[in-house]
Amino acid sequence: MQDRSRRPRHSPAQTAPAIEHAVLALRTQHPTWGPRKLRVLLARQGIQPLPAASTITAILRRHDRLDPARGAGQPRAWQRFEHPYPNALWQMDFKGGWPCGPGRCHPLTILDDHSRYALGLIACPNQRTATVRGHLVTAFQRYGLPDRVLVDNGSPWGNHPAHPYTPLTVWLRRLGIAVSHSRPYHPQTLGKDERFHGTLERDFGRQPPRPDLAAWQASFDAWRHEYNQVRPHEALALAVPASRYRLSPRPYPAELPALPYGPDDECRRVGLGGRVSFRGRRLRVPKGLRGELVAFRPTPTDGCWTMHFMTDHLTTIGLRKPV
Repeated sequence: MQDRSRRPRHSPAQTAPAIEHAVLALRTQHPTWGPRKLRVLLARQGIQPLPAASTITAILRRHDRLDPARGAGQPRAWQRFEHPYPNALWQMDFKGGWPCGPGRCHPLTILDDHSRYALGLIACPNQRTATVRGHLVTAFQRYGLPDRVLVDNGSPWGNHPAHPYTPLTVWLRRLGIAVSHSRPYHPQTLGKDERFHGTLERDFGRQPPRPDLAAWQASFDAWRHEYNQVRPHEALALAVPASRYRLSPRPYPAELPALPYGPDDECRRVGLGGRVSFRGRRLRVPKGLRGELVAFRPTPTDGCWTMHFMTDHLTTIGLRKPV
């Protein structure tokens, strides 16, 4: 005999007014979420029959609850690219500053490319290297190390892709993290983080400023939880980012790994002025390498040496005097 207590239970069918009330209540709770996201929330609540996204659009339009500037209900034709696994690439940047008492709040955003999981949304008082590095240490200790990071060309990331060395990016390289820079004047290179900033702006741009950084951080923490755990993401087939994210298998090390130089390399430490001495020559190197070791390697050409930082070729020098 079948155990009736184990039969699946179905939610009773709701009336059309009840469904309409549920749609409007969710829209009030999430005023920037479109019909497809609201439909996912209705399904989680067990609403039956589940209305189509077009029906939800009609309900919102009937009650003047659509945002005409966004064209709610119309899918966007994004061309999507993503890395194949979590922590293959993190995108990070600063969102434009917001008022914060007598100063400004500079939100630092860190996003996993594969899962769109928001690893960090941090209320910072400035955009300095020490501030960013401290928050990255916290993120690395919690989530592990990514294979690569994609950053902008402004401070503290770097001035130009051809001049990528800053104290921050050198530290990331020492951790074994590859660093890529977006194309100058092309913020779309950081496309996922830019869209994340757009979502952040839509939700917080219509709210009053917070009185201090602690208040901003409390709001950011609650919003980030909802973004990762609750908000359906259309690029993920309406799944949530947390369903696709996994911790990195690369833990944050207690000490920086040894530099990958061989026994035949001649190593020199870069001085505070951004110069290094080698066999009677004073050579200029990027100032971001101050205090680091660079390696000199001979080439098959007599008197010709190459200079390297880690696996990067910095320059080639000739030491032979002209005859």
